[in-house]
Amino acid sequence: MSAGILLNATICFAITISSFAFAWVLARDDSGHNDKSKPALWSLIVLWVLVGLTYLPTTVRMIAASLGNQQLDLLMYYIAAVPFSFVSVPLVFFILYVIIGDQRISGSISALFVLFGAAYLTFFYSSGVIGPTITPLTSLFTINSDIAINIYLIGLFVIPTAMIIGLLFLIFLQRMPKRLRYRTALPLVAISFVFDFMLTDMITLDDTMQLAARIFVLIGTVQAFLAYFPPMNLQEKLGIQKYESNLYEKDDGTDFDDDEEVDINV
Repeated sequence: MSAGILLNATICFAITISSFAFAWVLARDDSGHNDKSKPALWSLIVLWVLVGLTYLPTTVRMIAASLGNQQLDLLMYYIAAVPFSFVSVPLVFFILYVIIGDQRISGSISALFVLFGAAYLTFFYSSGVIGPTITPLTSLFTINSDIAINIYLIGLFVIPTAMIIGLLFLIFLQRMPKRLRYRTALPLVAISFVFDFMLTDMITLDDTMQLAARIFVLIGTVQAFLAYFPPMNLQEKLGIQKYESNLYEKDDGTDFDDDEEVDINV
């Protein structure tokens, strides 16, 4: 096993463990949220589980590549494509629920992205891939379908990314407590970081860029954890010591009234 592929496998495994651990911590924190915030919480949990499920077979794929097992490498690549195709679904639900606060509407619209993911997988599997190409750093496949790539770029990447940017813009226009802005904005930035570099990871044909993308996915995962559970010294620097887990509550524990300035339903 070359040192480069070993490093690659280690990074993928670290992403897997970090994502699953973050999802588990969020699920454990479920009792600290009221019924209104739980749909957003569980959409985040599903999101990080899908990230972990994408990089678990990718870890196995890197090990298979280092051992020269191309069949296992290809099989793991196909398996990893399934959770990867549906990462945008909980992300879109989260963004819509934050904006409109309606679980039924958010669920209906995010279901459309299930169709995008299914269409991507249909063209992906029917057209197959070219490879693997083994390099000192990784194993690379070329997606043999421009339609599949375009579906992902337009339907599963551009639209969710635009929604993240729009929500961030909305957050910074709102008048809200500093800790609430931190709690809402920084996880979105981290999610966008992970989401963007996952795409780069999947479509790049450059081994160095792929390795760099996976490093940034790992950084984004850690950043998301720190955004959701900031250490005390970071809270002190940002002035958010009274950091609450329930974003629907004021400092005194009561809910925001409908006519108040804070309209972000996280």
